[in-house]
Amino acid sequence: MSNNIHMGHRARKRFGQNFLHDMNVIDRIVGAIGPDNDHTLVEIGPGLGALTQPVAEQVETLNVVELDRDLAERLRHQPRWGQRLVIHEGDALKFDFNQLLEPGKKMKVFGNLPYNISTPLMFHLFETVDNVASMHFMLQKEVVERLCAGPGHKNYGRLTVMAQYYCVTMPVLEVPPGSFTPPPKVDSAVVRLLPHETKPYPADNVRTLEKLVASAFAMRRKTLRNNLKGQLSDEEFAELNIDPTLRPERISVAEFVAMANFISRRNAA
Repeated sequence: MSNNIHMGHRARKRFGQNFLHDMNVIDRIVGAIGPDNDHTLVEIGPGLGALTQPVAEQVETLNVVELDRDLAERLRHQPRWGQRLVIHEGDALKFDFNQLLEPGKKMKVFGNLPYNISTPLMFHLFETVDNVASMHFMLQKEVVERLCAGPGHKNYGRLTVMAQYYCVTMPVLEVPPGSFTPPPKVDSAVVRLLPHETKPYPADNVRTLEKLVASAFAMRRKTLRNNLKGQLSDEEFAELNIDPTLRPERISVAEFVAMANFISRRNAA
């Protein structure tokens, strides 16, 4: 595939567009995705088709969600592989991914995500995670570090806890700015998210967990006792065997779920 695909389309700042052109990187990402006809394949933000073409060439159908009308129109008119695309024009943040489900198939979701929507989009996708086999995303390297961090790491935060509640997270490869047109000002990386078949620490109520985690990380420098004032007392922390003087980034996913379940059960009693 030549770089001619870029001809005539200017990257739009408001959509956070940076187009991937490094064939070596493209091949490695497609290899990680593992396109096949046993899954429903979904690409978010296909752009100029750098990942779209090599994936579409390996499957019968590829669903793409694209906000930019001009790009959607270009994809429609691609010879050969363009006919394999089912194009959904619209905002991925508002898109109902469950409408793409096919009987007996889980989704493989992938994309080079605009940096400005990556976190809210992750939370949106977690809503449908039971129907997803794998997710592969190109993100700002710092976001990948946040997704994959362990407790005690400076990048460990709300996104980490919720992502690891739903998925096993692992970095796949780093991608330098020169692999894109125009080159972004940040380093990028690809992350793999594999939803748990059975959640290791199931929450009684996911909304309670989300609210608790958001409160805990509202002020990172403060202790759990401060951030969760009014939600858990010192006696309750003691009952859970969790030290309230710790900062939130020292608390494991299992401990966050234990606190949320304690609150859910106490409130239900």
